[in-house]
Amino acid sequence: MSVLGVATVKKVKRKAEIPFAMIPLLFGAQQIVEGMLWLSFRFDVPLLNVTMTYLFTLFSHVLWPMYVPFSIGLMESVAWRKKVLSVFQITGIAVGLYLLYFIVRFPVTSEVHQHMVYVLPYVKEQPVLEFYLAATCVAPFFSSHKIINIFGVLALLLFMVAYWFYTVAFFSVWCFFAAILSAVIYLHFKFDIVKGTGVELFSNEDGMV
Repeated sequence: MSVLGVATVKKVKRKAEIPFAMIPLLFGAQQIVEGMLWLSFRFDVPLLNVTMTYLFTLFSHVLWPMYVPFSIGLMESVAWRKKVLSVFQITGIAVGLYLLYFIVRFPVTSEVHQHMVYVLPYVKEQPVLEFYLAATCVAPFFSSHKIINIFGVLALLLFMVAYWFYTVAFFSVWCFFAAILSAVIYLHFKFDIVKGTGVELFSNEDGMV
């Protein structure tokens, strides 16, 4: 995934696209962290276990709800869509900071039950999970780029699959599915015609010249 991340960043043509293009690279870093966490269990290294557990939860619970709507908003050129995305950005910041408080305030542990399970209070409580999904999955629906819309749909579908079949370990499984989302992002930057089509399709509706 890290290789795909580097390839994606190389396709960037505008500075505003860099944060979104870096998502596959960040996914790759997150998977490396979880790989190190598995090794900490295998070789019984407590310090590595604690460090990687907290690092993974900072990725999964704090970074993504803040980063996804922010990166999409930077790329948006349609005024009303940018305003809507700013609401998701505020939501993502609020969710991220809320979860960061509990990560700092309470102990976070990881366990192996076929899949990696992260024990962190309040994450799955309502409406925290809904706000989290709004920032990470629903925000892309409001982009004028069709591939980003597809990214949001896939992210939501993959979440439902992970939650339905692996409820206890759904964060770990959902992040494992990130390879699919990374491929979608790569396609967004590889095919300029797709990028351009998204804005063009909405040009009349949004009053763009």
